[in-house]
Amino acid sequence: MDAIRPVDRRPLLRSMFAAAIAAAQPGLCLPPHLPARPKGRTIVVGAGKASAAMARALEDHWDGPLEGVVLTRYGYDVPCKHIEILQAAHPLPDQAGLHAAERIRQAVSGLTPDDLVIALVSGGASALLVAPGPGLTLADKQAVNTALLHCGATIAEMNCVRRHLSSIKGGRLGAACHPARLVTLLISDVPGDSPVDIGSGPTVADPTTCADALAIVDRYRLEVPPSVRSLLDSGGGETVKPGDPRLAGNEIRMITTPQIALEAAARVARDAGLATHILGDSLEGEARDLGRILAGISRQVVRYGQPFQAPCVLLSGGETTVTLRGRGRGGRNVEFLLALGIALDGLAGVHAIAGDTDGVDGAEEIAGACLAPDTLQRAWAMGINPRTSLDDNDGHGFFQRLGDSVVTGPTLTNVNDFRAIVIDGCAPSGASESAP
Repeated sequence: MDAIRPVDRRPLLRSMFAAAIAAAQPGLCLPPHLPARPKGRTIVVGAGKASAAMARALEDHWDGPLEGVVLTRYGYDVPCKHIEILQAAHPLPDQAGLHAAERIRQAVSGLTPDDLVIALVSGGASALLVAPGPGLTLADKQAVNTALLHCGATIAEMNCVRRHLSSIKGGRLGAACHPARLVTLLISDVPGDSPVDIGSGPTVADPTTCADALAIVDRYRLEVPPSVRSLLDSGGGETVKPGDPRLAGNEIRMITTPQIALEAAARVARDAGLATHILGDSLEGEARDLGRILAGISRQVVRYGQPFQAPCVLLSGGETTVTLRGRGRGGRNVEFLLALGIALDGLAGVHAIAGDTDGVDGAEEIAGACLAPDTLQRAWAMGINPRTSLDDNDGHGFFQRLGDSVVTGPTLTNVNDFRAIVIDGCAPSGASESAP
């Protein structure tokens, strides 16, 4: 079996990631979805990591007067002329988010049937838009968010709990817009593109219940403040349900999705002459488990040409989870990538990238990282044990020390995680990790 000549695939990997991010930019994907001008006022509200960029795109393409306020993550602000941009913390909510949520509610009060509300919602709104439910405090919400981020719950489970502890999410903001016409423009960052899970659905009817949220708390044995359990147990945090007349005229328009981003990346790979296969836009589960699974698929391609012939590119999206057991710096994308590298064991001809399209993987201002066949060998040479790093949930520390982190800065969009594996061909026999 012929050995593979080493090829630096980082430029291709970075180009695919950049194309995925570019395809999800609000300036490109928002204008075709704008509604007609109303007889009355146009009020713009929203929250999320992409909300300020969405507001700017709306202003640039709107042909009439408008006003409003949107909330985004610190550092993700984009200047607007008529829409006020507020900033708050993510992933743990802060006092600024509490203030902004109240400002947004005030913006939609006292409207008439002649008015139009355009809600701009993207990933990150769940944590940013904080308005504690009855009997809860900001500290209670922070405690629950921290517990949810560490327990390994899926994004749908996390947002189910968040909706039922809020006085603005779970359709409540939408109900407050009544009787105005309401059009919600969404950028999806969730597997399955369910509107109720994007930003915890502030303008979307919610079919789940307080009992569902309490079951999630119990399933993961979360330690939550007594006030949280009391609210869920009493049903006092119930959300706005399907069929509620206040949401009868709500229009929901999905302006971009993870699938659209993956298709943009696929075009880049095909232009480079590589067969490209999208494995799915909503892959979930523990990040390290997914890494091992995709390593197994990659090995099958290399050894047997199944299920795809090399050279090829495997693309996937979705949102994995990390159950924190160590003291590392985390990051679900780098955890996936480190587990992938360990399972590949230095297999020649396989390169990969994994990153969050919002530019922030976990709590770090790092989007993700790149993996090469020599990654583990270089780590061992520097005295870094890959398995120890994985056990400590320290993917960011691992890749940063190697100089393989991917840093984009604020991307002003968010269509979930992006993963690409480039498989160049058949590996020479005996390829393995170089370990002491």
